[in-house]
Amino acid sequence: MPSPVKMTAGRPYPLGASSDGLGVNFAVFSANATRLQLCIFDASGRKELQRLDFPECTDEIWHGYLPGARPGLVYGLRAYGPYEPDAGHRFNPHKLLLDPYARQLKGALRWNDALFGYRMGHPRADLAMDRRDSAAAMPKAVVVDEGFNWGRSSPPGTPWENTVIYEMHVRGTSMQREDLEQPLRGTAEALSDPWFIEHLQRIGVTAVELMPTHAYLQDRFLVERNLSNYWGYSTLCFFAPEPRYAPGGGDDLRRAIRRLHAAGLEVIMDVVYNHTCEGNELGPTLSWRGLDNASYYRLIPGEERYFINDTGCGNTVNLSHPRVLQMVMDSLRYWAQSYQVDGFRFDLGTTLGREGTGFDPGSGFFDAILQDPTLARLKLISEPWDIGPDGYQLGCHPPGFAEWNDRYRDGVRRFWRGDEGMRGELAGRLTASADLFDKRHRRPWASINFVASHDGYTLHDITAYEQRHNEANGEENRDGHGENYSRNWGAEGPTEDQGILDLRARAQRSMLATLFFSSGTPMLLAGDEFGNSQGGNNNAYCQDSPIGWLDWKQAESDEGQALTAFVAAATRLRREHPSLRVCRYGAGPAGGLATWAWFDAEGRPMESESWAQGHVRTLALRRAAPAEQRGDRVDVTLLLMNAGDEDATFTLPEPALQWTLQLDTRGNAEPAREWKEPTYTLAGHTLALLSATTTPEHES
Repeated sequence: MPSPVKMTAGRPYPLGASSDGLGVNFAVFSANATRLQLCIFDASGRKELQRLDFPECTDEIWHGYLPGARPGLVYGLRAYGPYEPDAGHRFNPHKLLLDPYARQLKGALRWNDALFGYRMGHPRADLAMDRRDSAAAMPKAVVVDEGFNWGRSSPPGTPWENTVIYEMHVRGTSMQREDLEQPLRGTAEALSDPWFIEHLQRIGVTAVELMPTHAYLQDRFLVERNLSNYWGYSTLCFFAPEPRYAPGGGDDLRRAIRRLHAAGLEVIMDVVYNHTCEGNELGPTLSWRGLDNASYYRLIPGEERYFINDTGCGNTVNLSHPRVLQMVMDSLRYWAQSYQVDGFRFDLGTTLGREGTGFDPGSGFFDAILQDPTLARLKLISEPWDIGPDGYQLGCHPPGFAEWNDRYRDGVRRFWRGDEGMRGELAGRLTASADLFDKRHRRPWASINFVASHDGYTLHDITAYEQRHNEANGEENRDGHGENYSRNWGAEGPTEDQGILDLRARAQRSMLATLFFSSGTPMLLAGDEFGNSQGGNNNAYCQDSPIGWLDWKQAESDEGQALTAFVAAATRLRREHPSLRVCRYGAGPAGGLATWAWFDAEGRPMESESWAQGHVRTLALRRAAPAEQRGDRVDVTLLLMNAGDEDATFTLPEPALQWTLQLDTRGNAEPAREWKEPTYTLAGHTLALLSATTTPEHES
């Protein structure tokens, strides 16, 4: 475009860069800046061509219109104002800043000291301004054209009660897919590869939950150790996709989502709005800090030089500020509308719900989402904790939100490794943690049940390691969870002892079956369906390497294929039996049978003295629910569990029904068969599922 002489006034809305075909409007929030500049770069992003002052500021929104500008324009920002760290202000016009609303990035950040707003190594630390220009080391924003053709694509709209989530990493899932061409590995395009979609459909998942796909920072301390920020929980821009995942721009990700939707699979994004990549007062000046530090971040009252750190990542985004909350809401709507994502998982969701008095389920953040006609209809999932005061808020989020349930994870692991006194805890988790979620008319789907997630051991490693093995992280094995409620079954790590391998495989199957046969929403960690291992590393956040990537050769092994078939069988049984996915708490009896009923191994209803027998490791759960599309018939399932070392014989509870044995985790999935005996002998460390169909008349 011809070099413009100046910007015209433009409009204060919408925020960010908006092309109208004849030019581009720019709008940026800063309450405390005294001057704002738009910096135009050449197409490579290396050469700064021009600096233009924003001509207007309305209601703390700086705005201007650039005639003749088009999509593809590369730009950055510079902000002028007080450099008074003690008062919370850190303006430094020598630092090029990313537009917080940038939709696409050009170039990668290159670490050097010029990225910091203060003179590193100065005796007064961050109080002395650094005057070196940071533009050469900074990525730039790109004006984009939002004209993607969605055709007849529409979201699958899977009901919550039918949802099965698959948590995955965009890059790590496909990096070792040797059947894919090298340029496709690790990208969004690999998500929609037909083979991978068929794999997801085969194992019965209905939604993929993508670990952070927002553009994120490669932290300096990791780069200097030849490691990387692999997980991506260090957001650099809330509106732009990570360039490595979408090298062709946002349309790469949109195409993948369109194809996943066509296959009936929903897409949930793991999003990080609780903190940014700029860290504490000693962090770099990349965007928000330089535009208006005192507005964007929570600062310690009376000591505004320092940041409130409820996140453990150096800073906390100030969602109590209306413009900051608007930024998060605009970001969520952008991904929901422009990318048609089906839901969000909120990292450290407790932080997002904090007001001045602490966590509040009626906070501005929750209220804003739940009244929004676009966002309120999506699947909303919170990680219900942070490291701040009263940071553990499991079960305390408002209706409309589901929550990651770590009580479920720990209870299932401890029961199946053989801990005493776990029957009562397991009973609560199997029934969608009613003790936590049965309030305010919430539904069982609010409990996101999982045995393993990205943060911690894989399912395989839960059964192979009793000590973490994070030496590759370069922190002398001090990082990661110290207690994993795992059991190696006789040897630490790899072994050729077939007896130990058989026990490990049995424990994996039992935990997977427990997951899929529990009320609530199951979440499967990618790779657990075929026994993927991280070699005992329970904190692979920095392992963009085979440690963190899925090992598809394991999926091709006999053991991997057998476990995959087992997962497919378990999810099929969940779909076929409504009693395994009860959709409301307090549902009435079905066919004369209670929705949930507990029994001991002798077939007697569990009483208070039975629950108190901590040394007993057997338990039976019978569930009943109206059969779908079967008139007045009732679906009944009986779950038998034996976490002890010895065989246990269960007497099947009254009334006697025509049972069918659907699954026994002693071995791999087998065809269902009729079970006429009044008892069932269950091997140690195994689970069995029986089913029956009955009617009220039969019960009477």
